[in-house]
Amino acid sequence: MNALSRWSRRRFLATTFKAAGVAAGVRVVPSLNSLRSQPAAAQAARKKVAILATEVRKYSHAQHFIDRFLEGYGWQGRHHRPAMDLVSLYIDQFPQGDLSRDRERRHGVRIYPTIAEALTVGSSKLAVDGVLIIGEHGRYPRNEKGQVLYPRYKFFKQVVSVFEASGRSVPVFNDKHLSTDWKECAEMVQDSKRLGFPFLAGSSLPVTWRIPGTEIPLATPLQESVCVCYGGVDSYDFHGLETAQCMSERREGGEVGVKSILAVRGEKVWQELARRKQTRKLFFAALARSHTCKPPPGSTISVPTMEWMQKCSPGAVAYFIEHLDGFKTTMFLLTGYVLDFTYAGLARKTREIISCQMHLPMPPRQTTLADFFNPLVHHIEEMVLTGTVPYPVERTLLTSGMTLGGVESLHRGQVLLPTPELSVRYQALPNSAFWRA
Repeated sequence: MNALSRWSRRRFLATTFKAAGVAAGVRVVPSLNSLRSQPAAAQAARKKVAILATEVRKYSHAQHFIDRFLEGYGWQGRHHRPAMDLVSLYIDQFPQGDLSRDRERRHGVRIYPTIAEALTVGSSKLAVDGVLIIGEHGRYPRNEKGQVLYPRYKFFKQVVSVFEASGRSVPVFNDKHLSTDWKECAEMVQDSKRLGFPFLAGSSLPVTWRIPGTEIPLATPLQESVCVCYGGVDSYDFHGLETAQCMSERREGGEVGVKSILAVRGEKVWQELARRKQTRKLFFAALARSHTCKPPPGSTISVPTMEWMQKCSPGAVAYFIEHLDGFKTTMFLLTGYVLDFTYAGLARKTREIISCQMHLPMPPRQTTLADFFNPLVHHIEEMVLTGTVPYPVERTLLTSGMTLGGVESLHRGQVLLPTPELSVRYQALPNSAFWRA
């Protein structure tokens, strides 16, 4: 499998972004509160959603989504219950500690044996108003690059088959990156354009709390973005890339795509950082927003040094990304030194550094219910109710490609990888949709 197969820029743009253009069909959605102010008759027919998941156990992504649709969640100072019903499930695997059968028993939401039956609710035609694909966690094979082959693309294509057979389509959400194969990523976006359904995808990082609540004005002349985070390759690297990209895309001229990716690990991370003065400055600015930098023994806090970080994170990984307009994005995975996601960007004209933390208090490390899923579920609700998305799916298409590029660069021996297939152009929306509550 070649995750980064070459497509010409002309063919990619012609097939993926034909019709109304990249973001022409995307607009900012109204709030759920404004929808609820409508007359009761307009709300009489409650929407129905289906969730397709790889597995449902404690702290799995699927549990977080399913429980919020069934039980509600905290929103704007009250307990919010979705204005729609979760009516069907498809669960691919049932591990020890499975929770899906308990949800079926307690809430009456049926688990169907196939994706088609979950979408048709046992009938012959599509019978739901929204679909969530939660292809994260579970026991699936890995390829030679170490990527877990989650069936997100497989699930998505079965959803598309039901849409085609039914003669209509509904909004779809896909959790995290789209696929481990670039052609499949592009095809998923193409299908959404071809059939005309709203398609939302990606990570919770762009929509979680920001400390401080930083909004980069649209068309800001940015020069570089840096994210410092933790976790593994082909997993949390995607979260880090989305953390950076939701800020980078707001730069003057919009997003134009990625020219090349260099991924390195271990000693090479620090060698590359040492010779990149501007990136190093942003790296330390991002770390200054962290709440979790590990101090030396006997200390509660210390000034970060390259030597101490290298000792704490011997398996560090970095992706050095050059965009087609010369913009640069760098993502650092410093597992062992930090346990959060921080961002720093440089304004080209003023030389101002813009920085914040994307707050992700993970269970069970902290006593939390993973409330960073709340705004993501909220945006999914609005998409189902209004038929619009809060940000272009092209962001997740590009960050999926960046993730694949980083994996490929490491697999080939930490080499600079040209990425002509990642010429993904799009414009961010005025409101970046993060959680301000």
